[in-house]
Amino acid sequence: MAGMARPMALVVQHGENGGLGRWAEWLAEGGLAPDVVAAYGGAALPASLGGHRALIVLGGAYLPDDDARAPWLAPTRALVREALDRDVPVFGICLGGQMLAQVAGGAVRGAYGEPEFGSTPLALRPEAADDPLFAGLPPHPTAIENHVDRITELPPGAAWLARSEHCPYQAFRVGARAWGVQFHPEAAADRIRFWSEERLGGYGADRAALHRAALRDDAASGPVWRRVAHRFAGVAAA
Repeated sequence: MAGMARPMALVVQHGENGGLGRWAEWLAEGGLAPDVVAAYGGAALPASLGGHRALIVLGGAYLPDDDARAPWLAPTRALVREALDRDVPVFGICLGGQMLAQVAGGAVRGAYGEPEFGSTPLALRPEAADDPLFAGLPPHPTAIENHVDRITELPPGAAWLARSEHCPYQAFRVGARAWGVQFHPEAAADRIRFWSEERLGGYGADRAALHRAALRDDAASGPVWRRVAHRFAGVAAA
């Protein structure tokens, strides 16, 4: 209806270079307005979701319970718990996906397994075929990764949606409307240019090469994650 305010999604941002990226535009295209809280900069999170129709928790250089370094993580976990209890749609990205897994009863480990950086092939699992966000996607999309920590156990009853060669739990759903991903569907290839060369070099990765590969894959991967953003917006706005 003309003149009505769009439904809003509360978005928790954990770092200066870890914003909503291209999902800001894509969510808006789907009818969902992002309400971004820069928690890393001292912005206060609301005590509850209130009238927000969705919760999006972005990535960051922390474990989900690293409260000593990031004191806003505890209230973020409380918001995730509230969203699950109230059946408010959730989308957790990287740290946000790990947080969803942990809050819902799964497990996360720091500096575990093989790190993943840059554009990475994923494989959808059979459970994705009837998922509201992942159904009908290409069976082997690529997505940008930037993690050394990972989910090691999914929550009880979670739907396991996607994996990669080196990290099994790339995407999952808790209940009917809460999704977590290990990768970064919101990140365009150019975000890689802001990653720390020193950090990447410590793992034997080259930033320029990662950037070139992501640019090569973006034409195919971008429309996939735009579709997912539109679908999530539709779930939240319905």
